[in-house]
Amino acid sequence: MQFRTILTLIVFTSAAALAASAAQPPAQPKLQDADKVLLDMAEAFKKGQSKRLTELLPTARRHTLAPWAAYWELKARLDTANADEVQAFFKRFAGTYQEDRLRNDWLLLLGQRRDWSQFVTEAPHYRMQDDREVRCYTLAMEHTLAGVDMSQETKDLWFKQKNASDGCTLAAQMHFDHQLLTPADLWRKARLSLEARQPRATQQVVAMVAPQASSALGTLLAKPAHYLKVTTPSSQPLAQELALLALVRLADSAPDAAAQSLKTRWAAALAPDQRGWAWGAIGKQSAMQLSPDAMGYFAQGSAKDMSDEHLTWYARAALRAGVWPRVLSAIAAMSPAVAAEPTWVYWRARGLLNVKNNPAALQEGQALLQSMAGVRGFYELLAQEELGLPITPPPSPEALTESEKEAARSNPGLQRALTAIAIGLRAEGVREWNYQTNLHRPGGLSDRELLAAADLACQHEVWDRCINTSERTKSVIDLTQRFPMPHKQAVLARTQAIGLDPAYVYGLIRQESRFITDARSGVGASGLMQVMPATARWTAKKIGLTGFTPQQLNDRDTNIAIGTGYLKLVLDDFAGSMPMAAAAYNAGPGRPRKWRGQGDTPSLEAAIWAENVPFNETRDYVKKVLANTTIYAAMISGQTQSLKARLGQIGPAHASAQVNRELP
Repeated sequence: MQFRTILTLIVFTSAAALAASAAQPPAQPKLQDADKVLLDMAEAFKKGQSKRLTELLPTARRHTLAPWAAYWELKARLDTANADEVQAFFKRFAGTYQEDRLRNDWLLLLGQRRDWSQFVTEAPHYRMQDDREVRCYTLAMEHTLAGVDMSQETKDLWFKQKNASDGCTLAAQMHFDHQLLTPADLWRKARLSLEARQPRATQQVVAMVAPQASSALGTLLAKPAHYLKVTTPSSQPLAQELALLALVRLADSAPDAAAQSLKTRWAAALAPDQRGWAWGAIGKQSAMQLSPDAMGYFAQGSAKDMSDEHLTWYARAALRAGVWPRVLSAIAAMSPAVAAEPTWVYWRARGLLNVKNNPAALQEGQALLQSMAGVRGFYELLAQEELGLPITPPPSPEALTESEKEAARSNPGLQRALTAIAIGLRAEGVREWNYQTNLHRPGGLSDRELLAAADLACQHEVWDRCINTSERTKSVIDLTQRFPMPHKQAVLARTQAIGLDPAYVYGLIRQESRFITDARSGVGASGLMQVMPATARWTAKKIGLTGFTPQQLNDRDTNIAIGTGYLKLVLDDFAGSMPMAAAAYNAGPGRPRKWRGQGDTPSLEAAIWAENVPFNETRDYVKKVLANTTIYAAMISGQTQSLKARLGQIGPAHASAQVNRELP
């Protein structure tokens, strides 16, 4: 059967999404005096104005968001509050997010105080169970009061925590003191912390396992190359571990120098597993620089001695080099949890399909693709295409009943969340919404309840909660909720005027802002298309938008005009390559120019190129924007689409290519 590409029938499941978009954004609600009190309290809470909060609290008691007002007031003075006040709050607001939020804060405070008698009473009532620090205090408490060996969970949580923290460090210290964690465990944590660029956490761990080494550690952190040069290699355990930390530190900025030091001075002094880790750290940094030397560095160590982070970069470097056996060996050495991620299931399948004259490998590769194929993400879509089969989109869920919709409408937590978002307390509203859908009861809402909650968010045009809530369903998929098309007329008119694919714009907006018109990032990007002020000023001049000021970026039409104008300029600069233009939009145009290679660098399948993007955020961004684009294209056109066709190949720019060096 001739191959037909992505999402043949999506148009039939998404007609409602095409019709639901209003031409103009909704009018902002008029704030009442009671709303202004809540906003004043939120501001006072951010500033730590405890007295002001106590003064304002009586005027907020009848507001829908009264639980928030009470939470802010008590939280601001929690370190001086008595247990009776806290228990009275729990009783008054039983079952709410604010009750469990304050319980989370209270447990952290009790843990810091080592007040295990109160901690043990309160911990069983904690519903969210999503705070790693609270869990670490719980492990410390269980070991302290009952002598329970919780070392494995302690180690798992501690290793995953990048920075220094009291709770997990305490649990680790207790288990180490009782020889339930070994020195090798602590040195592994030190390496992980250093590779995560958390030297303070590294110093904390070394102080636990080898306090006499604090001076040497300070030296190697400050000047690793000097330390490795002047220190005499030794096979003493402490000397080995410190040398390994110095190699990890040096590899972070100079992997070739670290490799040279390891080969010429330190290899013989280190144990085989330590050498394997060192080569993994060096290989990772080299791979992140897209250096052809990375494969050679990885080859000098054993994969079984490398961390998951090393192995993911080992697999990426092998993909870039086209060495499929090494791709498979790197994935095989990953922990089961990492190897089960869609990224590595897909590339393992592709590796097996490249094994010559091996029917069993071919069969296993096909089975892996079939196990993941679908519309849930980038690699799921690629798996669908790789199978060469026509794709039938998931059937539309059965229509929500009125009683299901009413249950969502009458949910107090969802009501509070929508109210908070409506008056400008978006962060608080999002937290309460997520709690109500995900954490209020074990396992969160059922699929039908999630669809009803998503529908409620869609009806209120709270698009980020609509999308994110619908994405949590497990057995059904509602594409009209997951891929809404707000502002349709404005987007289609603008993209048609400048010759830009509207599906690409929708794919990018969905990833950038989830259609929140007043979204603002931590670095200052604003609006639907998350444009930086400096980029906006430059683009406004290029597209002839006179009188522009950065304050206009939250205006929908202005933001779309500037965002699409910049995207078109970037796309043209990269000769129509959607993956590179997406990378440029996220990380600036200079970086993807470098990442594409120079001179005789071979062209790569764009999925491999994207997987090798050195920035975690940009790598994820490119994949999600292209997957979004493919689905939106099918929804807009009613025609089958190909993600692979949109990805294409990526290699060095043609010698005659004109590069727009002005692009910010």
